[in-house]
Amino acid sequence: MSQPAVMQAPVIPGTSTRKGHPKGLAVLFSAEMWERFTFYGNRALLTLFLVSALDFTQEQSSIIYGGFLGMGWLTAILGGFMADRYWGNRTCIIVGGLTMSLGQLFMFGSGILYATDVTTARTIMWAGLVILILGNGFFKPNISSMVGQLYPKNDNRLDSAFTIFYMGINLGALLGITICPILGDVKHTVGGHEVRDVTAFKWGFLAASLAMLIGTVMFYFLKDKYVVSPEGNPVGTRPKQLVTAEGEAAQAQFSTKAVIISAAALVLLVAAFHWLVGVNYLYAFIYSTGIALAGLILSDKSLNGVERQRIIVIYIVSFFVIFFWACFEQAGSSLTFIADQQTDRRLFGWDMPPSLIQNAQSLTLIALALPFSWLWLRLQKVKMDPIAPVKQAIGLFVLALGYYVIALQVKDLGNAKMGVIWLIVLYTFHTVGELSVSPIGLSLVSKLAPHRFTSLLMGVFFLSNASGYALAGTLGALLPPTGEKFDVAAKHGIDLQGILNGTVTVTTQLKAQLLELKLPAAYPHFAGFTIHNLYEFFMLFAILPGVAAILLFLLSGALKKWMHGVR
Repeated sequence: MSQPAVMQAPVIPGTSTRKGHPKGLAVLFSAEMWERFTFYGNRALLTLFLVSALDFTQEQSSIIYGGFLGMGWLTAILGGFMADRYWGNRTCIIVGGLTMSLGQLFMFGSGILYATDVTTARTIMWAGLVILILGNGFFKPNISSMVGQLYPKNDNRLDSAFTIFYMGINLGALLGITICPILGDVKHTVGGHEVRDVTAFKWGFLAASLAMLIGTVMFYFLKDKYVVSPEGNPVGTRPKQLVTAEGEAAQAQFSTKAVIISAAALVLLVAAFHWLVGVNYLYAFIYSTGIALAGLILSDKSLNGVERQRIIVIYIVSFFVIFFWACFEQAGSSLTFIADQQTDRRLFGWDMPPSLIQNAQSLTLIALALPFSWLWLRLQKVKMDPIAPVKQAIGLFVLALGYYVIALQVKDLGNAKMGVIWLIVLYTFHTVGELSVSPIGLSLVSKLAPHRFTSLLMGVFFLSNASGYALAGTLGALLPPTGEKFDVAAKHGIDLQGILNGTVTVTTQLKAQLLELKLPAAYPHFAGFTIHNLYEFFMLFAILPGVAAILLFLLSGALKKWMHGVR
């Protein structure tokens, strides 16, 4: 057989017997870049669009945002299952890409109709989000699992490859968060005050739709030539074998009894999360699916002892990653509102759009991706490379440190505005943490997952994203009222501070006025604590990943044994 084409990478010296990286990595890099353009472009605009055009409150928009992101990653299980059992990765990627492009067109339609018929615009928006959720589920786990298939099993270039692949993710994010807000998040100065041009949102959604279409078409035409295995065979085609080249079973063997028990467990878990924990049914379904599916996979009769222990490692790591994404994804909800309402966004004389500030994440990651890729290879060469769970514990700790730094900056802020540079510093910490968590996790799943479960377990790993995003929506809704809320209240003769402190009685008339002005009637609460200000809000996000980092580090020794030689 002919050998696959190889992409030379002189800036990242390999440590394996094969030099450079396959050219198929560049094809997957490109496809993922355009998909992330679509995702992050939509993310930058969604909550602002919901509040400004469709008359949702900030709290409602945060819940919708978290549910949308969570369900998008939850459907990765469906995409992974369809690929492993029926369609293969390639077909799922094409179906997912075209579906997401269509979903963004629905958002474009909602951006047109809101001015004349908000009810219809809301309906179209819901349809668009559902279509985007399905498309993401088919696309995301399959593009990621194909990266691992370009390399021999346990190739030591995988951490480096996924870090490069992750740079494609953030290059797309950079383009999406730049272009979509420039087109869709437009403000004009009227009478000395900034007024958002709500009619512009639709152009940002249209740009996201076209980007996804471009990425899908490019993948379709390049996949056959470049996306191949080390032996030159096509990667991601429909599954046919009963046994893989490595001697693994090629298909799962779930008993009817195991499926029934898992379905019953799902129903019971949803009820428990809703009635005992108090989360809404959507979020309860997201959390419960991960637990039920984990049990179903472990019940597979074809698993041997080593495979089962490696899968358990994936589950444990995925649990801790939930807390990373719950805090990281405040960028699209609470941090966007903070940037919009309580941040002096002037940087070198330029007043940045609030949705554009998120670009600090992408710029930093693009700058650091190749150095991190080189770092992992260098540490391998000198035999100092930490195992994946330790790297991820470091990432969680860096994320916590970023929130602690900004918490100190806003401690005595009151209702004044903080400098935009501190949000940029926060996003820089986020990015360093992300490089130690997400691409390393993708690489770990690729190394540990049995071949017959590669895409499905990638979907399970993405359930940590789904659960994290759902939790992000819940935590983002805890944002206490900021300076702009008090200004709005004062203009309408409302003593908002008195209401929040309980010294002003909230009458039926006042309650209706607060609802109309989208003002809170009480401080948010979490786990028995009241969140009074931004300092307490940010400290919550310093504590959660900080504790998770310590626990994961302490568990890393036991996880190493269950990884059976995989790092």
